Amino acid sequence: MTTVIADATIVTGNPSRAVLRDAAIAISEDRIVSVGTTGEVAGAHPDADMVDGRGKAVFPGLVNCHTHLLATGDRGILEDFGFPTRLAFPVSARSLLSREERQTLALLGALESIRSGATCLLEISSDVAGYAADLAATGLRLVLAESINDVDETQARAGVYQFDEARADAGLQRSADLVESWHGQQKGRLSCFLAPHAPETCSSDLLRRSREMAERYGVGYTIHLSQSRQEIEAVMGVRGVSPTHYLFANDFLGPNLLAAHCRYVNPSEISLLGQCGVKVANNAAIAARRGAAAPVQELQASGCVIGMGSDNMAEDMVEVMRAGLFLERVRRNDEVHPQPEDVLEWATLGSANALGVEGVTGSLEVGKKADLFVVDLMKPHLVPSLRVVSAFVHNGQPGDIVSVMVDGEWVMLDGKVLTIDEGDVVRRAEAVGHAVWRRLLERYPDVPFPISIPSAIV
Repeated sequence: MTTVIADATIVTGNPSRAVLRDAAIAISEDRIVSVGTTGEVAGAHPDADMVDGRGKAVFPGLVNCHTHLLATGDRGILEDFGFPTRLAFPVSARSLLSREERQTLALLGALESIRSGATCLLEISSDVAGYAADLAATGLRLVLAESINDVDETQARAGVYQFDEARADAGLQRSADLVESWHGQQKGRLSCFLAPHAPETCSSDLLRRSREMAERYGVGYTIHLSQSRQEIEAVMGVRGVSPTHYLFANDFLGPNLLAAHCRYVNPSEISLLGQCGVKVANNAAIAARRGAAAPVQELQASGCVIGMGSDNMAEDMVEVMRAGLFLERVRRNDEVHPQPEDVLEWATLGSANALGVEGVTGSLEVGKKADLFVVDLMKPHLVPSLRVVSAFVHNGQPGDIVSVMVDGEWVMLDGKVLTIDEGDVVRRAEAVGHAVWRRLLERYPDVPFPISIPSAIV
């Protein structure tokens, strides 16, 4: 069956950034088969299921190239106490989640992702296999990655960095199991990455073995890089070089690497990342919350591909785009650059490139998978619709998104998410969030905590 969205504004997101008015897009099975004037497209598909696109815009699905869905349970707490957090608990609340609770929070993040127009995301977590099936059922395009490290975490909290080969072996085995179980599943809608955690938590041996495993399986790999000043101090103290130079010295930098954050990189690091063709996840919203900003213009000018991710606590990619626009203009004291079209490209084709799926998704072009979202433009904050991309990046809200399609299937239609029981997930997630933070406080009653947790769910 062919579906045609007609009489709409089509934001193609193609290399020329074409925006077509009074236009249509045709989808057959999982692919885009035509984009053009409504007359041309509708005429070529007279028996199609016609969707009225009047007053609406069709955008390429947003691609979130760095997130941790389980952090949805930390909302309202970890945004406001620095990074690494100033809260002195010896473990995270996330580490106390049961398998079922992890599944619930993962679905909560997927729900928010869909409602904010994301059609593809890179999920990084420990034991991600425990909820991979739940995520697969949401219909999202997914890249799954097992977070691994080989540092003695207890010693690292005291500033001592010791590494454990057995821990590395176990993490790499979990990664291999994940790739062998999920890479290429759901007709290619699911794929996998390798994800050694960060320079200060990974030995030279683990970096090398991770890259070798990624190359053996033919998948990409990712790492957190220059995400905190503590990371830089730790690597400098142990290795005597910056985190980027530590990765370079261990042959870890390359065009298949996606480096998340890159907030505090210096000019020599920026040059090195560009020369090696490293992709960068610009996680602007969480960076702004933490009083930081990646040097996006310089990284892009050096040769890095820029993508966008949400990282922690929130999965709203509309907010991520706006934060990326505002943060970069403020950082550069520039009233004009970047433009909204630049930011949309980072969050679509840029992120798709970072995940190695730019030939599949990231723009609305014939032959690509039908990953898209539909915006109702007839909202007080979006009219007049003289420049649709600018209006949406500056003023759009997830609530403006009425429908989302992934792989040619509606995962949200006319405001209703079709692949997740929204009410059930929201109710369960509310209970999980309260329960796990109370659990942490009960386990460590002597740790100072400047927040009053409600004694019961209202």
